[in-house]
Amino acid sequence: MAGRPKIKLELTRSDKILEIMGGGLIFAIWVLVLVSYPSLPESIPTHYNGTGEADAFGSKSSILGLPLVATALFIGLSILNQYPHTFNYPDKIIEENARYQYRNSTRMLRCLKLVILIIFGMATYLTIRNAHQETAQIGKWFLPLTLGLIFIPVICFLIRAYRGDSKN
Repeated sequence: MAGRPKIKLELTRSDKILEIMGGGLIFAIWVLVLVSYPSLPESIPTHYNGTGEADAFGSKSSILGLPLVATALFIGLSILNQYPHTFNYPDKIIEENARYQYRNSTRMLRCLKLVILIIFGMATYLTIRNAHQETAQIGKWFLPLTLGLIFIPVICFLIRAYRGDSKN
């Protein structure tokens, strides 16, 4: 990390779109929770097992934890994204490859933020539906989908990072 160039990256159009989408999703999750809150029963699911069945319950105020954690992650990852020179990279960062690697890694974090918000949004929506007894579980597909949504972009960006290093 020592000696890595500190470069101020300007947001591209794609970066701005990802940030706006993330902000919109945070807003939508909060609206969903606040609009649904008055009609929630006093006890709602707070945890699901690997097959998507509710296995723990708590007060309806626990639904606020989902948008709170999503917001904290969004803010934390946004702050972290300001310091790409501190990230781990597959190769040594030098002046010639820094801009490419920093842009690739910050874009990956923006995509991950969006994926995390999609996951939290789905979990919130499905928990509200489950609380209203519109469904008995969140589905067996939720865990594999969540893992895929997280790991596929990471793998794609890691491939780009290695290819970018070979050009420099």
